[in-house]
Parts: sequence; C-alpha cells; structure tokens
Amino acid sequence: MEIINNGLGDSQTAGYDRVDRWDDATTSKLTAYYEGILGLLGDDSQREGLKETPKRVAKAMQFLTQGYGTDPTEILKSAMFHENYEEMVLVKDIELYSMCEHHMLPFIGKAHVAYIPDGRLTGLSKIARVVDGFARRLQLQERLTMQIRDCIQETLKPLGVAVVIEALHMCMVMRGVQKQHSVTTTSAFTGAFMKSYKTREEFIHLIGSDLR
Repeated sequence: MEIINNGLGDSQTAGYDRVDRWDDATTSKLTAYYEGILGLLGDDSQREGLKETPKRVAKAMQFLTQGYGTDPTEILKSAMFHENYEEMVLVKDIELYSMCEHHMLPFIGKAHVAYIPDGRLTGLSKIARVVDGFARRLQLQERLTMQIRDCIQETLKPLGVAVVIEALHMCMVMRGVQKQHSVTTTSAFTGAFMKSYKTREEFIHLIGSDLR
C-alpha cells in the first residue's frame, strides 16, 4: 500500500480519512489495462514519452475517484455540534471536479450549498468535503446535486437545504456537439427552501452576489 499524505493530516474517523491512498494491487492491474488501451489506440506504451504514463494514469484515476472510499455522512458527523442558530448558512463557490459516468470525461464547476439549522451545525469546511466526497466518483450532475442535498438533510436534520451546481462538461465541449461555452445548472431543495418563496429567493440572490 503506497500512502501519500495530502497535507491535511492523517486523523481518521469511521468511513472518513484524510490520506490519499494508492493501492499497489489496483495500480498494477490498472497499469496493465492502460498499456493495452494505448496499444489499441495506435501508440507504443514503451516509447520514452509514454513508458510511465499507464502507471501515472492508474494513480490519477484512483485519486479522481477517491470519493468511493469516503462516507460523506461521517464527514459531517466529525464536526457536528449544537447551537441555537436558525438563520441560513451558505457556503458558495465550492470548486467542483467530477467525471461524467457516460464518457469518463471531466465536468468542472462550482457548488453553492445552504442549510437552515434546527439546533445542529457542522464545520463549514465539512460542507466542501461532502461535495468532494460525492463528486470524486463517476457521476451525473443531477444525481450529485441530490446526493449532497440528501446527505445534509438526513444527517443534520435542518429546516431546509438548498444546493445549486453550475458545471462545464467536457463531453459537450471536446466531443459530440462541441459547444464551448455551455454551462449546466442543477438545483435541489428541501424544507423551507421549497415552502418559502422568500427564503429561496434570498438564497438565489446571495449566490449571485459578490460580497467581497
């Protein structure tokens, strides 16, 4: 097992650790597959420029899909505490990197996540880590949006959750229709954000405002 510390420390809780792991057996198998893929594409995996590429890609793919090894629920629970606060908590412009499950090409963008607490708060960085936990898998943007919403709703049990994701999909930019500037927006709401037009409008206004 090759372990690379990502600089965030090595503390662990059940289902959630802060260490990037590359499994030697998995890396070896993936490397062999990528050597074959390069040959099928018409190149020589043994030439100087590509000799180490299959192994690099094998490690990269494990990093890009490391969300399968995390439990976003445990991420929230690792910093959950009680506080008498019932106003909106918004973490916006969370950088997002994922891979489309249809073509295994990246989609990149940002997520805006808000919730209205009902006695339970979580650390602000945990919201971003939940986004990463679900994003670092083969995904659909629509599913990703709902998974983030449901995880926060079921774990913190707030009065409402709002999630909006805006992303650029390489499967539309690099292939297919090749639309260079198309951005896909998805949203998912629960509780107060669904029932109250005013609350939802406040959220939409805040994610569109530059408060810096």
